[in-house]
Amino acid sequence: MEVWPNTLTHPMKLIIQIPCLNEEQTLPQTIADLPREIPGIDEIELLVIDDGSTDRTVEVARECGAQHIVRLTNNRGLAAGFQAGLDACLKLGADVVVNTDADNQYKGADVAKLVAPIVAGEADMVVGDRRVSGIDHFSGNKKRLQRLGSWVVRRVSGTEITDATSGFRAYNREAALQLLVVDNFTYTLESLIQAGKMLVAVDEVAIETNPQTRESRLFDSTGAYVRRNTLAILRIYTRYEPLRVFATAAAVVLLLAFAAWLPFLLDWILNGDSTGHIQSLLLGAVLFIVAVQLFALGVIGDLLAGQRVMTQRTFERVRRVELALGVEPSHYEPGGKGER
Repeated sequence: MEVWPNTLTHPMKLIIQIPCLNEEQTLPQTIADLPREIPGIDEIELLVIDDGSTDRTVEVARECGAQHIVRLTNNRGLAAGFQAGLDACLKLGADVVVNTDADNQYKGADVAKLVAPIVAGEADMVVGDRRVSGIDHFSGNKKRLQRLGSWVVRRVSGTEITDATSGFRAYNREAALQLLVVDNFTYTLESLIQAGKMLVAVDEVAIETNPQTRESRLFDSTGAYVRRNTLAILRIYTRYEPLRVFATAAAVVLLLAFAAWLPFLLDWILNGDSTGHIQSLLLGAVLFIVAVQLFALGVIGDLLAGQRVMTQRTFERVRRVELALGVEPSHYEPGGKGER
């Protein structure tokens, strides 16, 4: 775990990033609720990520005093917006980055709770636990899928985070430098798995949520939420544990192959008849070949997973070189100068 520099000699800068898509109505309240002072933090700045909005989101962000704008030219999705914001925060000199939602789901006052373990040098990444079971506007299916997703993340990452899908998070500079999200839909699950694999010290704090201001724009319905998150969980689990996934599938198919061979084997052993059951033998042979192929895919996937780790480390080094050279953030525009 990184030992944080002494704040007496190292002024600590916090940038709160807010991904937005057509948030002109909710953004003013979200920004107004964010803290202006936090113990242990010397500077607090806001960065709004405009993910291709067609309303006045950018103008409202400037009017509300957001110092920095990352303006994507088209809608690229939450994960891409998060990654673009993280890159900009690092290049703008952030020592701590907090990600929050533009719909004012999270209480701004809890930013102080979120960054406290980082300021104290006790964690590199902190996740806000919404205590989902007590959120009234979450459906039963959504709560169950959230628990499933969190369980999968704990299994794969080795972390003990209760609310893996929470987007209210804080990262110190080192954790942010190492993070690379490749999923094109959600960053929450994958970033936690990466943190666990990179031995980043991850912690969680209990937070409060505000009443729902609008329906989610990520999903048209609870059914869509369940489908997309189920696929995301499966895809991420397979990406990080390919050998386990394919070896398990191979074992299941192998058992089916032996089940197909069983009538022939029983007839041969008990009756001495080895002339029948041609269809069962053929089916078992096909299933056996499939099992071998699945296991081979797992081995190949495991080798590719090793390559992904090396690619991620290369990406981190490139980031450090860009910071040393003073490369400007992509799609960056200065924000407003007014007081929040």
